[in-house]
Amino acid sequence: LLKGKKVVIGCPKLDDLDFYIQKLTAIIRENSFNSITVAFMEVPCCNGIVYAAEQAVKASGKNIKVNKIQITIDGKREQL
Repeated sequence: LLKGKKVVIGCPKLDDLDFYIQKLTAIIRENSFNSITVAFMEVPCCNGIVYAAEQAVKASGKNIKVNKIQITIDGKREQL
């Protein structure tokens, strides 16, 4: 998942989700890339990071694909 990529880490349960959306929106607006990959754990609160990424792309006004990879409780990866 990480080779050759830039990484941003966050926890939507413990941190301010609106801050994440604003920060990600700024990163997307100021940089050029074709997609974002969001890796998140298979627990309900981690879906918030997917939401933040999707909202940031929308707010940026750019057409960027959001790839979603869920890490299951037993450590497997599932492309959604």
